[in-house]
Amino acid sequence: MAGRRTILHRSTSSAPARSTTLRHRRPHALDPRLAGSRIPTYGPLSCLPDSDHIPPSRHSQEFQIDFHPTILLFPDLDEEDLHALADDIRAKGLLHPIVLDTDGRIIDGRNRLKACEIAGVEPAYTTYDGDDPSAYALSANVHRRNLTKGQIAMITAKACSLSGQSERPLSGRSSRSLSEQLGVSLGTVGKASIVLQHAPDLVDPVISGATGLNEAYATAQENKAKANSAEVQLARLREADPELADRVVEGDLTLAGAWAERTARVEEDKRERRVATRLLDEVVPLLAQARGTRTFSRYDPLYASGAPITRETIAHAMTALGEMDQVWQERDLP
Repeated sequence: MAGRRTILHRSTSSAPARSTTLRHRRPHALDPRLAGSRIPTYGPLSCLPDSDHIPPSRHSQEFQIDFHPTILLFPDLDEEDLHALADDIRAKGLLHPIVLDTDGRIIDGRNRLKACEIAGVEPAYTTYDGDDPSAYALSANVHRRNLTKGQIAMITAKACSLSGQSERPLSGRSSRSLSEQLGVSLGTVGKASIVLQHAPDLVDPVISGATGLNEAYATAQENKAKANSAEVQLARLREADPELADRVVEGDLTLAGAWAERTARVEEDKRERRVATRLLDEVVPLLAQARGTRTFSRYDPLYASGAPITRETIAHAMTALGEMDQVWQERDLP
């Protein structure tokens, strides 16, 4: 994640920052004083109340705010358009507030936020409390920006890909439903998906508008044809799984069979990681929350749902937590 810094306008050639540092009053959605408070809802957006009517100077501070991953798929405004937006906000005020998700990340209004900083106007915020912030970010930014069908298709394909990697799909939305909502054909999204798989270096140029989707698709098709050759496939297999590649050379497996086994191994590895992650997510935070409370002193074996917890069980748990801590250190996890 990018470090703290004030908002700077950038050309479309530079990668978007994943967070930014603001010098305004803290957005209400991030204010711990409002935790658990009821915010009026209008459709999918929750309007944020004023902060005790205290002048901005009394609350001015620097704090970091993150961007939702989906909004980072959209290209930044170029310097000329950004300053034009800043001039408009300076003259008319911010007409559309910055939209945050329930985690306080920006899902719509990244460029408006930068323009407010340039214009010296304190931004207004509102919170989206629907169940699909990724889809909202896609829809809001696609319809607000002047993008080509190719750019929209590539952003859609990349959003679906990122959603799949994070194992949190866009609320079960298929590529077909997304393409219909965003006004691009499923075939165009399919072309973008081919580019994503076989010409990944052209994804960002298509999104920025530097390269057309059809041109990138032609290159991707050429790359796909080359990648499908047996020699290249065997080389890729050797890089991914040398043992399977040796079995192909020795005649124990066909190339197609080896790739099928490789795919099965990868899927099984994903399944194991998913199960392990869910198990630890359920157990460790609850154990951590019990620290410093009366939970341990109130334990009664008479009410145990399974085998009673013994000192031996506790010793094993402490060993397991030590092993977990060692793995976290080795993987440099926070």
